[in-house]
Amino acid sequence: MANGILGIKVGMTQIFQDNGAVVPVTVIKAGPCVVTQHKTQAKDGYNAIQVGLVESKPPKKVTKPVRGHFEKTAKGMPPTRLLKEFKVEEVDKYPIGSLVLANIFTPNERVTITGKSKGRGFAGFIKRHGFGGGRATHGSMFHRAPGSIGASAFPSRVFKGSRMAGHMGNTNCTVKNLQIVKVDEELGVILVKGAVPGANGNYLVIRKAF
Repeated sequence: MANGILGIKVGMTQIFQDNGAVVPVTVIKAGPCVVTQHKTQAKDGYNAIQVGLVESKPPKKVTKPVRGHFEKTAKGMPPTRLLKEFKVEEVDKYPIGSLVLANIFTPNERVTITGKSKGRGFAGFIKRHGFGGGRATHGSMFHRAPGSIGASAFPSRVFKGSRMAGHMGNTNCTVKNLQIVKVDEELGVILVKGAVPGANGNYLVIRKAF
């Protein structure tokens, strides 16, 4: 069985457990995904399958390299917008064109989810890195500034990687060890306890946590 799938974040809601506890969950449309390519140990140095996310609205414009890739490896299947590889032990168990569905997961199973975080634009030190800032009292003249960013005499420069103001968010973010609360095979939906990266409608990569 495949150890991962592609999905789309639908949104957040809450469900009630049998003991009356309220659990916040994220609704994810997991798949359907179609196997588009095999990677083998003999040819590529590892065993994996490449899958594409099948969407209700397929991409209208496809580049020539992507179209050629699907014509060559995916037996002429319609191109998909998103492709991802998942390592497997035996690629022969997943023929080209076969589907990977949400039923690869079970309730209470742990997963690792990767997505692109929300973009926050240009942000300052305090919002971006959580700096404490100075006193808010009158006359301090040091409120939301970073403080010293390096010595003057030596090395007379600012080290790379220093935490400063800049672009915040819109980067790949991974959350590990999330619990699956419910799997709806009919709708192809899984409910994951807690929050996952990104805004509603963002693409996600869901992998089994080993």
